[in-house]
This record gives sequence, structure tokens and C-alpha cells, in this order.
Amino acid sequence: MKSLSVFFMVLCLLLLPYGSAAAGAEVFAPGPQIKNFGENAKVNQSKPVSKDAKFKVAFDVGKAAEPGKLNRNFNSLARFINMHAAAGVKPENIELALVVHGKAGLDLLHNKARKAKELADNPNLPLLQALMGNNTQVFLCGQTAAYYDIKNDDLYEGVQMSLSAMTAHALLQQDGYTVNPF
Repeated sequence: MKSLSVFFMVLCLLLLPYGSAAAGAEVFAPGPQIKNFGENAKVNQSKPVSKDAKFKVAFDVGKAAEPGKLNRNFNSLARFINMHAAAGVKPENIELALVVHGKAGLDLLHNKARKAKELADNPNLPLLQALMGNNTQVFLCGQTAAYYDIKNDDLYEGVQMSLSAMTAHALLQQDGYTVNPF
């Protein structure tokens, strides 16, 4: 019986696509569009994304980064851009929106404002700059801003204050954006 289990395990490994059994984090790399962020892996797609595809996608982020770390959820937008650019989609056909609320709002502050709140420098600033340079709008929930005493002047350049995250999503949907569930 034990040899039969081993046989099926070996058979399953042999049926996996080449390289899958040993693959891991090392197959992920940043770029090609946003060079230092958005790690992604090349995929042999069953049905390739059309090179003429157009995306208008909103991402909702309410979870703050760990102190001194990059907000992984912000990096998801860079991954989305890089994956699709690597698959041949024209970068100008990718329009994203980052809607931030909750404690993640602190990840949108420039360094002087963060220091005033006794926080470390913001490691997200280069990523935010790269995203905004690649057709990404960034919105902060105004209700979050009121709760955390965040003023417009505290926000990293280019971040927009919305009445609320709910309002930002509703207006983005009216403008043709879908919400990414991840």
C-alpha cells in the first residue's frame, strides 16, 4: 500500500508543468513598467490577455503597512501594471485607482507629516510616485482623514482627498472602473 502511495505522489509530480515543483518566490521579479516594485511571475497563459485590452480598476486598501515596511496592498497596483505590461498590454491602457481608508491613510503622508505624528519616514513614497506616474489616481477617505487628523497639506503630493472611500468608489464606478476584489 505504501509503495502505491509513493507511486501516485511521483506520478503527480511528473504531471506538473516543468519547473513548478521547485518554483517559489525566486520566480518573481519587478518590472517591466515599474522597475523597483510590483514583483510578478511570467505565466504561460491558456488564453492570453489581448494586447488591446483596456483596464480601469479600483483597489481598496484599509490595512496599514507594518512599521517601516512597504504597504503590500499598494504594491499590488504595481504588480497589476507590471503583469499586464509584461503580457503585452499597452501601459496607457491601464488606468488604476487606489482608494485608501482606515489606518492605511497614514501610509499616504509625506515625511514631515508622519514625523509630526511620531512615525518613521514613509517607505511608500517612491512607490506612490511610480504609481501616479503610471496612470494611477490615489484617493484618501475624508472620513479617515477626519478621524486621524490628516489635513490636505499632510498628504504626499498628488494624493486626492475624497469625501469618503465609499464616495470615491461610487464615482469611480460611474467612470467605468471595476473594483479589484484582492
